Amino acid sequence: MSRRGRALIEAAKWTVKGAGLAASAAWRDGAGTRAARESHVHLDATLGWIERAHAATGRKGVARSYVLRRHHRYGIVGWLPAYPETTGYIIPTFYEAARQLQRPDLAAQATAMADWEASIQLEDGAVRGGTVVDPVSPAVFNTGQVLFGWVAAFDETKDARYLDAARRAAHWLVQHLDDDGCWRRGASQFATAGGHVYNARAAWGLALFGARANDAAAQQAAARAADFALKQQFDNGWFADNCLSDPKLPLTHTIAYAAQGVLEIGLLQGEARFVAAARAAARGALAALRADGFLPGRLDRDWRAAVDWSCVTGQAQMALVWDRLFALDGDSSWRDAADRSLRFALSTQDLVNDDGGIRGGVPGSFPIWGGYGSYEYLNWAAKFLADLLLGRLAQAPGGTRG
Repeated sequence: MSRRGRALIEAAKWTVKGAGLAASAAWRDGAGTRAARESHVHLDATLGWIERAHAATGRKGVARSYVLRRHHRYGIVGWLPAYPETTGYIIPTFYEAARQLQRPDLAAQATAMADWEASIQLEDGAVRGGTVVDPVSPAVFNTGQVLFGWVAAFDETKDARYLDAARRAAHWLVQHLDDDGCWRRGASQFATAGGHVYNARAAWGLALFGARANDAAAQQAAARAADFALKQQFDNGWFADNCLSDPKLPLTHTIAYAAQGVLEIGLLQGEARFVAAARAAARGALAALRADGFLPGRLDRDWRAAVDWSCVTGQAQMALVWDRLFALDGDSSWRDAADRSLRFALSTQDLVNDDGGIRGGVPGSFPIWGGYGSYEYLNWAAKFLADLLLGRLAQAPGGTRG
């Protein structure tokens, strides 16, 4: 079926259900992508969307997403509750934006986010899974992501409270890591069971803390987790057991989590084998990238497209990895891939919508009905696109602080 035909069916379905925002978005995406504007226009719009997501919670964390139809778990339309995991790694993005754009208001918001995260940290040091309205349970991945925020807040403010929160979180992660480098205990209740290779990104947070605090146990645990990821890697660079929902057909979102995690641990610790593993995964994903910049949202073990939609989050994340490798290798194929993926991601943004939950947001999927973050604009997608654009503005790799 053509995209226009599917859009007609989707729009009709949501119109009948009274979900006008979803119907309009489906019809709009049926017409194709939009023309990308200048990078600074997209950056301003993306940061503005995150600011509105922060304001939507009364500045108590960043709203998880903006939903165009009644959410299957939360039962509401519009801004969803605050999400500790992603608020954590939005913090370094806002500090970086504040520095580059000379906007101290963004730094103040980042510090407010770090304070909020500290106020809800669990007694054992972990960070809870899900949003603030979900049942409380500790989660490895989420804890690793908030580590980035507390380390960044300490770097910016020198306030020891943030380093103490980070230390407690890091010690919890070290205690829950199995001898083989796998986090089997403390996994999120919202992901399938398994070794979760994408936890390499949590290990990167642990490695970054270890480097800042001179914590040998944290650095050694991060290296063990990266080694576990490498043991799940195929010769062609593809990672097994590396998805939130379908390990046989992982999302580009989690492929990029794993690749970026092992890459950055390798750079922090001077371990060439980790960098090489990330390079192999990045090369595999590049093979699936179309000339127009479209990257299929799920890729099988031979790096073949498994779906006909893009995970826009993964588009931005893989571009971050490709930009980082270009800076390391000077290989123009990395830069070309990042450029194409960035242009595609920008072309999915609506910069003129009157609805502040749509304008400047980044959809989970393109088309909007795709299988990841369907009919949602995700705060983490906006974060990764902002990182990518900030990197371009600085003429350096973006997102290197988490």
